Amino acid sequence: MSKLAIHGGDPVRTKPFPEWPRPTSELKDVIIATLENEGWGVGSEAISRFEDRFAEFHDAKYCISTSSGTTALWVMLKAAGVKAGDEVIVPPYTFIATASAVLMANAVPVFVDIDSDTFNIDPDLIEAAITGKTKAIMPVHIAGNPADMDAILAIGEKHGIAILEDAAQAHGAEWNGSKVGALGLGGIFSFQTSKNMSAGEGGAIISNDEAFYETCFSYHNCGRTKGGEFYEHQILGGNFRLNAMASSMLLPQINSLPNDMELRDKNRKKLDDALIQIDGLTINGNYSGATRQSNHLYLTKYDAAKFNDIPRERFFKAMQAEGIYTYMGYTPLYREKLFVTDSEEYPWLKGYDFSSMKMPMTEKIADKEAVWLKQNYLLGNNDDTRDIIDAFEKVTTTLHTKPELFQD
Repeated sequence: MSKLAIHGGDPVRTKPFPEWPRPTSELKDVIIATLENEGWGVGSEAISRFEDRFAEFHDAKYCISTSSGTTALWVMLKAAGVKAGDEVIVPPYTFIATASAVLMANAVPVFVDIDSDTFNIDPDLIEAAITGKTKAIMPVHIAGNPADMDAILAIGEKHGIAILEDAAQAHGAEWNGSKVGALGLGGIFSFQTSKNMSAGEGGAIISNDEAFYETCFSYHNCGRTKGGEFYEHQILGGNFRLNAMASSMLLPQINSLPNDMELRDKNRKKLDDALIQIDGLTINGNYSGATRQSNHLYLTKYDAAKFNDIPRERFFKAMQAEGIYTYMGYTPLYREKLFVTDSEEYPWLKGYDFSSMKMPMTEKIADKEAVWLKQNYLLGNNDDTRDIIDAFEKVTTTLHTKPELFQD
């Protein structure tokens, strides 16, 4: 095995991975066509076409496009009836918007620990977190790996609680052969720059419930109602609409997404087959109902005990020196300064102590084990994927056989 790049050896890889987001001639053409021939905002046929097509692709009747995944979350929560002081059950291992949108709705995020095999909310812990204030349960399909929706939907039905999916990372992912997002009352997607469909920014809500859809429309469109007057505002909504240019950019990506998913599936399998052979790395698991993942991230786990107690952060530095950017990903949300709350600004959080929270699986994954690769690493050719494997094998072999090289 050659010398590690971090110690002066040649790196496995020096060239970049496939560009993301990916500019194409088709994207340029549709933007110009919209610019020259369509309305740019309210009433644009480009927006309607995207919403219809996105709903159809995700096995849903209805879609509302929004300015971001975060605004989609807020709109969805309000349309589900979340009011001041209500509680919404969420996992603590996710992007901040999952919890901050709950705060923006004047409600309380109630964190439930994750399943360390999948990094998703642990359904076995949800019922213990339900109180008389619980208005919704919001599972997150982390990395596009579906949460255990059979178990979660059953809990929602048993207790009469709405199930709202945060599918921001799960474009095209499937549960028991159906696309995620509209398995409960509704769900959201994000089109932020890093996502598997991207317009730079943007979001969408999908649902099969007409009343919920119409309420989402009102909250995202300044309180207007379907069929109402333009200057008639019945609820406190906002301008959270997606513009026509972004909608135009997203339409062709609905067509290209299946091929991208096939490529990610193929490269993920190659990585899984190789990394599962490395003592000390564990590939991420999934539930039996998860019939398709979107592979927005490639996740694996690092066991320092199998690598002579060398901390994960030194593994990261060695991998990054080899040209493969691995990193830790999320920290537990309840540690964020956001939750060191001001009782005058957030009076509905009085009595909730986020600073004393301890969630062992989340902290184990976040602080010690999680290893992330970005989704564009899965969009390369055989040589690109071979470089990733070679770097993992090179670094982990040295960790096993020459741990002294990683000592201070």
